[in-house]
Amino acid sequence: MAKVLFFMVHMRDPNNQLHVIKNLKIAVSNIITQPPQPGAIRKLLNDVVSGSQPADGLVANVITAGDYDLNISATTPWFESYRETFLQSMPASDHEFLNYYLACMLVASSSEAEPMEQFGKLSQEQHRIQHNNDYSYPKWFIPNTLKYYVLLHDVSAGDEQRAESIYEEMKQKYGTQGCYLLKINSRTSNQASDEQIPDPWSQYLQKNSIQNQESYEDGPCTISSNKNSDSNLLSLDGLDNEVKDGLPNNFRAHPLQLDSSSDPSNNIDGPDHVKSASSLHETKKANPGIIHGACLTLTDHDRIRQFVQEFTFRGLLPHIEKTIRQLNDQLISRKGLSRSLFSATKKWFSGSKVPEKSINELKNTSGLLYPPEAPELQIRKMADLCFLVQHYDLAYSCYHTAKKDFLNDQAMLYAAGALEMAAVSAFLQQGAARPYPAHYMDTAIQTYRDICKNMILAERCVLLSAEILKSQSKYSEAAALLIRLTSEDSDLRSALLLEQAAHCFINMKSPMVRKYAFHMILAGHRFSKAGQKKHALRCYCQAMQVYKGKGWSLAEDHINFTIGRQSYTLRQLDNAVSAFRHILINESKQSAAQQGSFLREYLYVYKNVSQLSPDGPLPQLPLPYINSSATRVFFGHDRRPADGEKQAATHVSLDQEYDNESSQQWRELEEQVVALVNKGVIPPNFHPTQYCLNSFSDNSRFPLAVVEEPITVEVAFRNPLKVPLLLTNLSLLWKFQPKDCSGKNDEEVKELVTSEPEMIGTEVISEFLINSEESKVARLKLFPHHIGELHILGVVYNLGTIQGSTTVDGIGALPGCHTGKQSLSMSVRGRQDLEIQGPRLNSTKEEKTSITYGPDRRLDPIIVEEMPLLEVFFIHFPTGLLCGEIRKAYVEFVNVSKCPLTGLKVVCKRPEFFTFGGNTAALTPLSPSASENCSAYKTVVTESTSVCTALTSSASSVDFGIGIGSQPEVIPVPLPDTVLLPGASVQLPLWLRGPDEEGVHEINFLFYYESVKKLPKIRHRILRHTAVICTSRSLNVRATVCRSNSLEDEEGRGGNMLVFVDVENINTSEAGVKEFHIVQVSSSSKHWKLQKSVNLSENKDAKLGSREKGKFCFKAIRCKEKEVATQSSEKYTFADIIFGNEQIISSASPCADFFYRSLSSELKKVQPSAHTEKQSVEDAVRLIQKCSEVDLNVVILWKAYVVEDSKQLILEGQHHVILHTVGKEAYSSPQKQEPPEMEPLKFFRPENTAVSSRPSVEQLSSLIKTSLHYPESLNHPFHQKSLCLVPVTLLLSNCSKADVDVIVDLRHKTTSPESLEIHGSFTWLGQTQYKLQLKSEEIHSLQLKACFVHTGVYNLGTPRVFAKLSDQVTVFETSQQNSMPALIIINNV
Repeated sequence: MAKVLFFMVHMRDPNNQLHVIKNLKIAVSNIITQPPQPGAIRKLLNDVVSGSQPADGLVANVITAGDYDLNISATTPWFESYRETFLQSMPASDHEFLNYYLACMLVASSSEAEPMEQFGKLSQEQHRIQHNNDYSYPKWFIPNTLKYYVLLHDVSAGDEQRAESIYEEMKQKYGTQGCYLLKINSRTSNQASDEQIPDPWSQYLQKNSIQNQESYEDGPCTISSNKNSDSNLLSLDGLDNEVKDGLPNNFRAHPLQLDSSSDPSNNIDGPDHVKSASSLHETKKANPGIIHGACLTLTDHDRIRQFVQEFTFRGLLPHIEKTIRQLNDQLISRKGLSRSLFSATKKWFSGSKVPEKSINELKNTSGLLYPPEAPELQIRKMADLCFLVQHYDLAYSCYHTAKKDFLNDQAMLYAAGALEMAAVSAFLQQGAARPYPAHYMDTAIQTYRDICKNMILAERCVLLSAEILKSQSKYSEAAALLIRLTSEDSDLRSALLLEQAAHCFINMKSPMVRKYAFHMILAGHRFSKAGQKKHALRCYCQAMQVYKGKGWSLAEDHINFTIGRQSYTLRQLDNAVSAFRHILINESKQSAAQQGSFLREYLYVYKNVSQLSPDGPLPQLPLPYINSSATRVFFGHDRRPADGEKQAATHVSLDQEYDNESSQQWRELEEQVVALVNKGVIPPNFHPTQYCLNSFSDNSRFPLAVVEEPITVEVAFRNPLKVPLLLTNLSLLWKFQPKDCSGKNDEEVKELVTSEPEMIGTEVISEFLINSEESKVARLKLFPHHIGELHILGVVYNLGTIQGSTTVDGIGALPGCHTGKQSLSMSVRGRQDLEIQGPRLNSTKEEKTSITYGPDRRLDPIIVEEMPLLEVFFIHFPTGLLCGEIRKAYVEFVNVSKCPLTGLKVVCKRPEFFTFGGNTAALTPLSPSASENCSAYKTVVTESTSVCTALTSSASSVDFGIGIGSQPEVIPVPLPDTVLLPGASVQLPLWLRGPDEEGVHEINFLFYYESVKKLPKIRHRILRHTAVICTSRSLNVRATVCRSNSLEDEEGRGGNMLVFVDVENINTSEAGVKEFHIVQVSSSSKHWKLQKSVNLSENKDAKLGSREKGKFCFKAIRCKEKEVATQSSEKYTFADIIFGNEQIISSASPCADFFYRSLSSELKKVQPSAHTEKQSVEDAVRLIQKCSEVDLNVVILWKAYVVEDSKQLILEGQHHVILHTVGKEAYSSPQKQEPPEMEPLKFFRPENTAVSSRPSVEQLSSLIKTSLHYPESLNHPFHQKSLCLVPVTLLLSNCSKADVDVIVDLRHKTTSPESLEIHGSFTWLGQTQYKLQLKSEEIHSLQLKACFVHTGVYNLGTPRVFAKLSDQVTVFETSQQNSMPALIIINNV
């Protein structure tokens, strides 16, 4: 028990000066003859610390330092409790007297038969304990211990008269100063419950103390503890108070075990602590939770206070005063001094200093012990006593003197004690100018620790010094001191000191945040080793505030791991899960073994959490990472693999990479066919079909999925760890809102997965392994069996790891977290949600100024009614072709749904690549007929007589789907009855022609089809196919057409043409082509046809070996009027010139198909010319242009002989040359344009001149056709007749449909001397200029005469012809450059 006196106490010092003691406390405890056991003290300290935790509602200090905002507990009550308990439980030591007993209370009950006799026994017992050598404990301050006799009277049960008489007897025997009658328990225990009176002992009871051990009291800033009275204390609360003889030596619980004072005003220089021991005869153990003092009234409380005051004033203080005087006198006599120590203080403070020996010189001398009566110890005793009664000046003087004596004797333990107390006394002196001698403390600590090897005393020193330094704001020195005493011998002490050091760092003027955090981690580690799990967790959490998010990933991992472990041990499972989760989700830099261990611990903890609430919602798992925006959704069945020669359409699949350009092409193709179906207009509600949704597609609308067709969701997982993850039972998590067929919502909403497999079937992947640091996609399927709204929420799976094995940092795994094979079963069930952020909105002003995102609905499909489903297979489809090669393949259409489909069309940007044949069966060969080498063409065997003459036939382009205003890209597929029933399949022939450019071609086909039943949500469906064809070079065909100069015209009026065709074999030998045979040349035109071959050599087979070139010349004539139909009929005349014995009917499929398709694609390229302002000039030019136009198209059909795998194959093909203009070369394949050379830059001001609409030279040369008729050679006798006259006919033919005025000028145009020489040798006779008019397509002949004077070869082609349209002013000179030279030979005979 301790009582605080709320008034000042006065006593006199040795010089008889009045000295004031403030806030004096006395400590009363049982007599224990056994010294406290170190193990018990350690347990007590451990319990004190673990029992003191931060309060839940405690407001933390928020410290802002630099970038950090730290929540730090403002107080550390666990440290304060530890410090007080540590100081209270220190055993008494031989070198100091602070823990010695000053007085002894002897207590007897008035109910005893012979109380006086009992007092005598107690007195003898105390004397025996103090002076008998059998008892080394407890320690007594002076031999003459103050005995104070207390008679305890129980008012409710005892006889008051008897008590008073006994008390009188006591006063007679012991004097009024030495005894007291204490009356208590004024009411009985059964009255106790009637009225609530506060428990008077609560503030003094010590909850954690060694049983029957003296308590060690102290304020928050402990200095020392002083035991000062020795008394027996009986129970004061109505418990059994029977007194037994003898003293118990065992540890027992006393009902009033002492507790530290909770007086907050106890400053460092405030209270003094006086302890008294009491010898207890018998008490019962106090039950926890019992109310003490229940039988005491308020009057009893006052009596107890009065008793303590009387004891202090009358007994204790006079005794101490007397003892100090005696000690002072002894010291004066020993030193032979005439004045007291008190007056000598000044000399000691200011006198010459004795040089102190350094610690290093005084090693191994701590073993020196003084006898109890040694004069050096008497100084120390007096110093301690002065210190206890707050006489700090005198105490400091004595300690200082004693220190010198001890150092002189090299008694290091004693010297250290004197240094320690001298420093404390110096600090506590009020108003003293003397600074705190910190070096005294440092020396004392070093001595205790290094020489005396006494860590307990060193620790006391550090605790005291640290508090003193902190009170002076010397945080850096305090931290250094605290850290210095951390050692391996006590984890608890090291932890507490490190934590205090950390608080010092954060409380400095410039807070040292990282040092704070580092020392908190060290403290947490030591707390953990000391078994203080809660404190360890708290330290790590406080430090985490500093390390979090600063890139110190390994430090963060270590802290999180420890927090997870400690939380798990303390059963804070949610915190444990959260901490382990952080380790796994941050990009960890740990080794694989470490990560594996982290993961196993996490799984183990998670499993424990999930077992607590097995029916709760599935937890969110942190691994593996899911890249939500990379999620792709595919609607439809997987593509079938190729089966032999059967190859399925490529369509859309998840294996294809997204390509913006190709997706735009598909969109255009679909728009093209939809526009055609809807009479040229795209419906406003049209949206392109999307089978695969990804982050590039338009996901703003709810996608439509067809019932009974699977939905595949591709989830992109990434494993950030260096250990593999095993996901088992992986499936999609969804909710579904079914609709009935009328489209109304059902009342009931089915939320979760497994419960409704008849609504939505869910595919489960039993095992999905993601290797270390691997990104891997999982494709998960749902099978909708009902219409409605589906929402795909996320994925659900068991997270586990495959067999792995080492533990982390040498720390063993958690209990139950086995390594080895059992770890395969270590997995937890959880989920991860798929949340996809839509695109950033950026259209309106509000959206541009704020950050808003649109919806992304790719995971929310609407399941609609059944639709037809088409599958397309290609049979014998080639991968490589020669340019222009024709190959026949088959295409199979299969309806794999339960609905009929109709309106099947195919759209392609390259219609010249393929054909299904003509519209009528007559034009299309049904099967590879029994013609030569299974040709893809329709052929007829011919007789040899018909060779080189043309066989004509005609066909309309409308029959081949190329009509006026039609879209050649959209081709209807000729299905029988235009409907494909469920389960039905149709095979159709498909002819392919290798594109004219060599290289790899990707050709996109889009098949469009509709359901017979019109559905509101989906009008049509599409199927895509991309064909990849590699073409290699075959033939290059070059053709020109020019007017024939011959006058013979069997067909009547003029207008014959010569067609020159050059065919070159440009094939490279890699293709294995041996040679090409030109088997037929056909023409196709509305107005012209080939008539015959002009230059056929004896070799009938036109063979071309590698790099050979063949030349052909054909005569072309105009078609007869009856053959030439109106232009709108689109009727073309085909003429075939055959070089073999088989005619290929060029007007039938597939020859005509490809011709028409190449023609239409060629015509698309020709842009109409722009109009000019001068309409009349434009018309004139148009007329002149028409003269040189010709619409003759040549088709060259060939066979190629290929050797492949020692077999000879025959390939066939065709090339088209489209001839537009007379005299202009045309090619079968587009020619590579040479890049023009860089011209020098010219700077000039552009003039606003109108574009001249003069016709070109070539066009003018075609306006009038001229030809000269004359004998090729002439023999003339020049010796008889010097002039040779030759008649020459000049034929002028008007090629245009308009009247033309012609001027013929025969004068030689002399531009240079050379031309004079050439032309000067002959002259034209007669008229030199003729003017005449030619009607439309009229032929006029002029008879001319040429005169020669020498023999030689002459060119008669010198007449210049000028022409103009009759109604035009401008005269154009027709150019004769393209005319053949008109050579004549004049011989002399």
